[in-house]
Amino acid sequence: MGAKKVVYPELNTLFSIIALDMPLQSDEPVSSTLLVRLGTLTKRILMAQSFGVIGLAVMGENLALNVERNGFPVAVYNRSRDKTDKFMAERATGKNVIAAYSLEDFVASLERPRRILVMIKAGSPVDAVIQQLKPLLDAGDMIIDGGNSFYEDTERRVKELEPTGLGFIGMGVSGGEEGALNGPSLMPGGTRAAYAEIEHIVTKIAAQVDDGPCVTYIGPGGAGHYVKMVHNGIEYGDMQLIAEAYDLMKNVLGLNHEELYEVFANWNQTEELDSFLIEITTDIFTNLDAETQKPLVELIVDAAGQKGTGRWTVINALEMGVAIPTIGAAVNARIMSSIKPERVAASKELSGPGKKFDGDVKAAIAKIRDALYCSKICSYAQGMALIAKASETYNYGIDLGETARIWKGGCIIRARFLNKIKRAYDENPGLANLLLAPEFKQTILDRQEAWREVVALAAQLGIPVPAFSASLDYFDSYRRDRLPQNLTQAQRDYFGAHTYERVDKEGVFHTEWAKAPAKV
Repeated sequence: MGAKKVVYPELNTLFSIIALDMPLQSDEPVSSTLLVRLGTLTKRILMAQSFGVIGLAVMGENLALNVERNGFPVAVYNRSRDKTDKFMAERATGKNVIAAYSLEDFVASLERPRRILVMIKAGSPVDAVIQQLKPLLDAGDMIIDGGNSFYEDTERRVKELEPTGLGFIGMGVSGGEEGALNGPSLMPGGTRAAYAEIEHIVTKIAAQVDDGPCVTYIGPGGAGHYVKMVHNGIEYGDMQLIAEAYDLMKNVLGLNHEELYEVFANWNQTEELDSFLIEITTDIFTNLDAETQKPLVELIVDAAGQKGTGRWTVINALEMGVAIPTIGAAVNARIMSSIKPERVAASKELSGPGKKFDGDVKAAIAKIRDALYCSKICSYAQGMALIAKASETYNYGIDLGETARIWKGGCIIRARFLNKIKRAYDENPGLANLLLAPEFKQTILDRQEAWREVVALAAQLGIPVPAFSASLDYFDSYRRDRLPQNLTQAQRDYFGAHTYERVDKEGVFHTEWAKAPAKV
């Protein structure tokens, strides 16, 4: 880190620090008190912290410790004093971290330009903190929103703050608690000038991979939070695909807990499926419940929660006119899982096919692996297509290859095959869809028979595989030069006079279908 800049705040700020830090003692000589205070103040000025963190939930704590470990002194503030005291007494002990118990004190403890990371619940709480900070900050100071904020909120905040002289960065942070502490994938968006003010810090705290830190300037406005939103949508798809593979192997092939562990451990050694999500799935199968000695995963209620980013992705894709059926299926699967009592009741009334699997288990496992990989390619292809459309629509200028690169480490969807995605966009920056990249195209062409057999087997045995099926439908729809929507257009024209185009001549046409002279 370079030499620390020493900045002397305005006199009123200095006196506010004195008043906040060292209350007067009535039995102490004024001159002596002032000398002590001035000494403390001088030390405070010279020891101004490089970075501030607001919000000390686990992600905020871990990012603060990550920043400090990489050589940047940190100031922290949390609305709850108890939380601050606990952090300082335990995890921050012996580290270059100071606590503040008011926003005024917090802001005064930071060197200029101030860099403040806000790690609180998305939505109105972020707006509230920004409004509290604005009168305390000076031109050139920086607010960084590291939560899962909706990208349109970030767009609005950038437009509101930049004209006042304050910088604003909306930064997606992926990697969970471990990533925040040891190196996350970071997706910052805002002005380039704002990013330049934090680049020397974020490149140090991000996960480090073979070709650099897992952070890059994503683009202006809400670009960073947009990419994080789609990242989470891909994550939804990935998790659902893995769950479907597990369901098939457990409830169709009859694999027990140890066998499932072996399969996932083996898959995690392959170039295609080596990833964080496969890795943690493998680890999950090593855990037994302490009381019952049963596999812990089998004791968990099958109702998945969601915080909204997957739903945002699907809604935005519909608005943008981009097909992301795998991600949509994953969101729907979580919604279906949430109506547990209703499903339990339905299971007593509705029955499926009575067939059982009687084939080669080992061969079936290999086919499920192939189906998982092909479906995974489709899920990423959908996410990257959505980012590409948003980049064009919102003038974000997003580099898709660089986006894939920063997901290689630190984040939840990190996987070895991201190298292939980066290479595909490096070789062809204008690539319309990942399915057309030579390596991915050949992979699916070689494995599609196994993929189709798995989806068919699931249908025959009554096992829902919405994400596997949606991915296959996406592939089959994308590869066909003619789809049945010619009939859809005819229907729309019939009941609503919406018109249609023809394949044999130019122009826009309408037919009075009920009165058409040429009838069969």
